Amino acid sequence: MPILNKIPSPAHANAEPDGVKMAKGFTFKQFHVDDHGCGMPVSTDGVLLGTWAGLPELGEILDIGTGSGLLALIAAQRTGHTSLPVTAVEIDQPAANAARKNFADSPWASRLHCIEHNVQTWAQAQPTGRFNAIVCNPPYFNNGQQADSQARATARHTDSLSHSDLLTVIRHLLSEDGNASLILPEYEGRQLIEQATQHKLFCRRVCEVRGTERKPVTRLLITLSPQSGDTVSEALCIHHQGAYSEAFTTLTSDFYLKL
Repeated sequence: MPILNKIPSPAHANAEPDGVKMAKGFTFKQFHVDDHGCGMPVSTDGVLLGTWAGLPELGEILDIGTGSGLLALIAAQRTGHTSLPVTAVEIDQPAANAARKNFADSPWASRLHCIEHNVQTWAQAQPTGRFNAIVCNPPYFNNGQQADSQARATARHTDSLSHSDLLTVIRHLLSEDGNASLILPEYEGRQLIEQATQHKLFCRRVCEVRGTERKPVTRLLITLSPQSGDTVSEALCIHHQGAYSEAFTTLTSDFYLKL
């Protein structure tokens, strides 16, 4: 297998990894993520979003609902040639503690900051347009049985952060020339894109993710902007002919140990 610690395809991105997992998380090429006790473990969703999202050359980066800190760490590595600060907000205390430790143990400790807070309340105290890029792997279950773990329920269900509230936060915090990147299941992603226009946010880039060419779309990678305009449409298959596809490998090879 090309990846040291196999993680699930998007169709199972919120399940436990089905391969061998290290006792304390996942090791990538330049950092380690200990996700023990986090409601949302390291997943293909997070890696795809972190590597696909557009990141700025100037300004600040925000990770909403950072969990173990994966997206913030990927952003820090991708902007390693800069001194851009990366702020991560997390409501769950164990997850925030895990993110802080992962940040401190990374090569970018001085640039990474974790704030333990409800993002809706925290955002109200921030200046309008503070961030040039926002990344978020948001909750998406609107109903149905919740997970037994409160941390997992918070990470997966929209009770604590509805998509309307999230869009309000993004619109307030995002600079006029910035972009916000998210990943959602296809149905919820289409809904969010439609809802975003009510918040004066527009879909400028969308990528349909499939496990293979023959499987249906399971995830949407979405870029929102305050600037209206044409939408760039993309497609990504994770596997091709029994192996990781060239597109997936190109996107993630700077991070996975054996790609």
